[in-house]
Amino acid sequence: MSDRDEAVRLLEVAVGALGGSPREGQTQMTEVVDEALQSQQHVLVQAGTGTGKSLGYLVPAVAHAAREGSRVVVSTATLALQRQVFTKDLPLVLDALEPELGTRPAAALFKGRANYLCVHKLAGGYGEPDDDMLPISAGPTSALGEEVARLHQWADETDTGDRDDLIPGVSHRAWAQVSVSGRECLESKCPMIKECFSQKVRDEAAQAKIVVTNHAVLGVQAASHDLLGDHDALVVDEAHELVSRITSAATHEITVLRVDRAARAARRAGHTTDDLDRAARRLDAALGEHEPTRLRSGLGEELAEAIEAVRGAARALLSAVQKTQQSGPDAGSATAKMASAALQEIHDVCEELQGEHGRYVIWLAPPDGEYDSRQAVRIVAAPLDVAGLIRTRLIEEKSAVFTSATLALGGDFRAISAHLGVSEPMTLDAGSPFDYDKQGILYVAAHLPKPGAGGITDEALDEMETLIRAAGGRTLGLFSSHRAGQAAAEAMRERLDLPVLYQLDDQLPTLVEQFKADPRACLFGSTSLWQGIDVPGPSATLVIIDRIPFPRPDEPIAQARTEAVAQRGGNGFMAVSATHAALLMAQGAGRLIRTHADRGVVAVLDSRLKHARYGGFLARSMPALWGTTDRAVVVGALERLDEAARAAGQ
Repeated sequence: MSDRDEAVRLLEVAVGALGGSPREGQTQMTEVVDEALQSQQHVLVQAGTGTGKSLGYLVPAVAHAAREGSRVVVSTATLALQRQVFTKDLPLVLDALEPELGTRPAAALFKGRANYLCVHKLAGGYGEPDDDMLPISAGPTSALGEEVARLHQWADETDTGDRDDLIPGVSHRAWAQVSVSGRECLESKCPMIKECFSQKVRDEAAQAKIVVTNHAVLGVQAASHDLLGDHDALVVDEAHELVSRITSAATHEITVLRVDRAARAARRAGHTTDDLDRAARRLDAALGEHEPTRLRSGLGEELAEAIEAVRGAARALLSAVQKTQQSGPDAGSATAKMASAALQEIHDVCEELQGEHGRYVIWLAPPDGEYDSRQAVRIVAAPLDVAGLIRTRLIEEKSAVFTSATLALGGDFRAISAHLGVSEPMTLDAGSPFDYDKQGILYVAAHLPKPGAGGITDEALDEMETLIRAAGGRTLGLFSSHRAGQAAAEAMRERLDLPVLYQLDDQLPTLVEQFKADPRACLFGSTSLWQGIDVPGPSATLVIIDRIPFPRPDEPIAQARTEAVAQRGGNGFMAVSATHAALLMAQGAGRLIRTHADRGVVAVLDSRLKHARYGGFLARSMPALWGTTDRAVVVGALERLDEAARAAGQ
């Protein structure tokens, strides 16, 4: 029996354990993934919703680890998906294949240290938090104080220390009081290393043959240092998100507040910080009244001198702190480690800002989250390109599998291959088990005017009202900005006697459950609603996309990458903006059909999808729904679906 036949047989065993048979696309995926693992090649696999891609890659990965004694790393986009693979999908495959393979490869979970309780910090080893990290009201009876108290109680009960095991969860600020980052961890010097939750997980992962991690870890692996150790193969699920995750991991910023915090940490460790304090004030003066803007020609003289002053002072102070760590009376202390971590970060960001012009995109930014502010307080540096990082730090000289429901943009894999740094890969479009053109309609409101800047037009709101009335609610609204989404939510609340939930109203899982529970409800939002939301059934009969989600024209990274492609003679708009929009359009439209029973409409309120030259590229990237621009046809279909759902008590 050939290796390919054996891989398919093992898939049949695994799927049979669920009481089913492999789908055609799932079988094709298993074959090509097995071939890539055996021949140390790179492969891109587009596998639509319902294909069963988790088993499609886990079966050959487990078989490869068992046959060859190889170490395989599997990465998912989020902690939630990572948990699903590790606690549900992977155990099923291991249980089913162990009798067939005669062995059970050891499996382990790997997450960053900040996801675990730090027992040394809980015991007071890191001292009191920075003065500006806790509000004055954070006493034992405050909401934050109550969360921290609950964390201390949970620490006595948990066997894992894993934040994901704490239900209900706590705020980020509360969790920060009981956890440390990788840079802050004392590692082998910690007096409580034997009780460390994070270290136990790392020790298990070091011995495991199957390691399940997430894209944030891959980001550190690509942009900073090795976390995962030697491995022979990498499987990247939800691979369409990898570029943005690695870009985020390799993006750093400096602010006066961060420099002041580093200085304060050094003072707590017993060091004088006069030089760094003066450098911080110099940086503050250099930022002055600057407005947010991209720095196309470097930092400029005043900012460059201020950054050099901060870098020099941080380096000297870091050297003094490290000497204390190595030989002083507080060697190995958490206080010194916190200071060292903070100073090292400041130093490294300054070096990036001073690096070779063109490698990084550098810009002045407003306070985080204050997009309309005209005061720049942050200097941010992001890599111009991460394809090289992926190629050299993640997949060089090893097998690599990239899979997602959305990889073949515009009908082929060329765009995503370039972004991932993968040259001449094997490719497979495993299709989908759904009959998209019979289950759903893609409606383009071609009669609407071209969307304006930022907000949403009155004509688009009128169109939205008509469609939602026809659907009887049951609407997932995906907006390109929170400004547009909030305006639409307010308008629909005034016009319709229907519950309209908005993404910022509550925690997203809570809102999704409310949306599922009330058949008349609408759920509107931006960003995270476009992907990862799974609402099968009539609750999401209508998916509205307000406009093509191009990056903002003034978004520095997209702007710089577009210019770089154009300088090489390429089409920067298609390579960057259109590719970005195609990924989100494909993901957003994918929210509609989640099961064989689902029926509905994806309505795009942006006439450019019909009339612009790039519209065909975007449409080919989306599920192959039946297309129309006839509103009467769509309204009639929605009314019939609403009537059928009501008759079924849904």
